[in-house]
Amino acid sequence: MLSNEELLINVTPRETRVAVVESGLLQELQIERSSRRGVLGHIYKGRVQRVMPGMQAAFVDIGLERTAFLHASDIAKVQPDSAADGETKAHPPITSLVHEGQDIVVQVIKDPIGSKGARLTTEISIASRYLVLIPDAKTVGISARIEDEGERQRLKKLVQGHAEQTGFGYIVRTNAEAASAEYIAQDIAYLSRANAVLRQRMVSMPVRECLFEDLSLPMRAVRDMLHAGVAAVQIDSRECFDKVSAFAEQLMPELAGRIQHYSGSRPIFDLYGVEDEITRALNQEVPLKSGGYLVFDQTEAMTSIDINTGSFLGQKNLEETAYRTNLEAAQTVARQLRLRNLGGIIVIDFIDMQDDEHKRQVLRTLEKGLANDHVKTTVYDFSPLGLIEMTRKRTVESLQRQLCEPCPACNGRGYLKTAETVIYEIFREVTRAVRQFEAQRVMVMASPTVVGRITEEESSAVAELEEFIGKEIRFQADGQYAQDQFDVVLS
Repeated sequence: MLSNEELLINVTPRETRVAVVESGLLQELQIERSSRRGVLGHIYKGRVQRVMPGMQAAFVDIGLERTAFLHASDIAKVQPDSAADGETKAHPPITSLVHEGQDIVVQVIKDPIGSKGARLTTEISIASRYLVLIPDAKTVGISARIEDEGERQRLKKLVQGHAEQTGFGYIVRTNAEAASAEYIAQDIAYLSRANAVLRQRMVSMPVRECLFEDLSLPMRAVRDMLHAGVAAVQIDSRECFDKVSAFAEQLMPELAGRIQHYSGSRPIFDLYGVEDEITRALNQEVPLKSGGYLVFDQTEAMTSIDINTGSFLGQKNLEETAYRTNLEAAQTVARQLRLRNLGGIIVIDFIDMQDDEHKRQVLRTLEKGLANDHVKTTVYDFSPLGLIEMTRKRTVESLQRQLCEPCPACNGRGYLKTAETVIYEIFREVTRAVRQFEAQRVMVMASPTVVGRITEEESSAVAELEEFIGKEIRFQADGQYAQDQFDVVLS
């Protein structure tokens, strides 16, 4: 039975966007720009630039703007063994694994984010529709999301035979559930060809070159997100539609018929309300239908989410009001995390509840909402302070950081000094400057807001200051100044 889920692909010359819409609501947005295409999944021949024993890591030059980061735990074939008491031994010293100047084949497992370079692994993998090939492994793993034990055994037996023939390891993806033996065999053949090309390029291509690129965003979206539950994939570009259709016919012919060309005059994202949803996803506050609201605060260290009852007063008592608001908030938080692509440490401050059963229901609602998120999440129980702590794997920049930049006025702080505060800073700076330097005239240049307040509301204070320093002060408004910027000019 088909769900109400659709994939919408919007293509313009410099940007491609993929939206996942379910029951009329935007659930996920992926963006790829030609000027800043991500490198997640790409395989490079790099060169070790520095080895940092104190960090158990090395910095590798792979030809990007910033050197990439390789931790000892991400180096294949050196995973620590378990000790006799069941504890895990420490990783070998990074200096015993790599050395400066060494050429090394690596794969990007996390895009450059903020000021940090890409994160790397030497455990190379190549993904296809149903499988992930791991050339240096020998085992077969099955996605934990395939829950039916009979199906897990069928797939493992099917892939195990091929693994023994090829000598490679495989991970069976969630998409492989109910896939026929023929389709699995086709996937394995495709991966074997791709791996052969990669091995040849490892030898022939120079250092700092990309040996293997993951598919473009439309292809990846169809490969990873088109499944039996998706009603349709709509693409507003004829050229992209032709390429994706041909790709799907080869990789998943049973679903290729669901890919459609959208030729309407109205932009496809406008038709589904996606543009408005994107705008709202950049806001700090998210309203709830009940009248409550969420506040998202994204920092370098973590993301905090605060839940408030707002105008929702409830009908019974405070406990019931908190419970109802928290239930609705849990569903909204799960959707917003996916939509905003927030990762790392996330702390959710639900409204205080006393009833343990209410807490369990809220936690269960949050976990249920996160079940459809393809990004790995880990949710912990309520802390003694009533907070829920969770992690969501971060592989690319959040939506806000992809689409926005820090405010030039506040440098990303999110606040400005008040005009009153700036005025008193100006008064102190004028006093300090006149005491330090000889001057006949004093002129202050500041923002129109600050100058307007000085001349209209602080004129008596200015007169007192002029009497104190024995000099006249002139004020000049300049729109180039932010509210908390000013200059004191002596002449």
